[in-house]
Amino acid sequence: MLLFLLTATAGASAQIYRCTDAEGRKEYTDRQIRGKQCVLLDLPNAAIPAPPPREATRPRPLAPAPAASPAPRAASPGPVAFPRVNTAEQKARDADRRQILTDELNAEMQKLGELRREFNNGEPERRGDERNYAKYQERVASLRDAIARSEQNVAALQREIANIR
Repeated sequence: MLLFLLTATAGASAQIYRCTDAEGRKEYTDRQIRGKQCVLLDLPNAAIPAPPPREATRPRPLAPAPAASPAPRAASPGPVAFPRVNTAEQKARDADRRQILTDELNAEMQKLGELRREFNNGEPERRGDERNYAKYQERVASLRDAIARSEQNVAALQREIANIR
């Protein structure tokens, strides 16, 4: 055992130099630096720790082999200590998620309906503070953008609800 420790630390020991420049600044390094006065330090217990042993792995090929058709991907196993959720609890979580997303979808659809009513097919009513036609067109453009954004939100929420198991 002692022999093993000695051989492991003997190969991992390093030389450490203290280099001082002309202005007296000190720098510690593993090699001598040209133009500086370097002194090899005598540190008997200085050893670079060996990296932990790596698990044996197969080397990866440089380029993937061409496949005739894509094979279905197998689910990668999770860590051994990864917490598992029982089926009933997962169904309850999915039901809660579905309810939250449905509530968000209903709110977004209501918002979209209000925006469309205000937009009035591209001709919303002019307000009293919009005497300038450019200001009116700016509001019309912002309404158009808000409607497009709201439609995208509705579509995204519908996709999320469809993806729930």
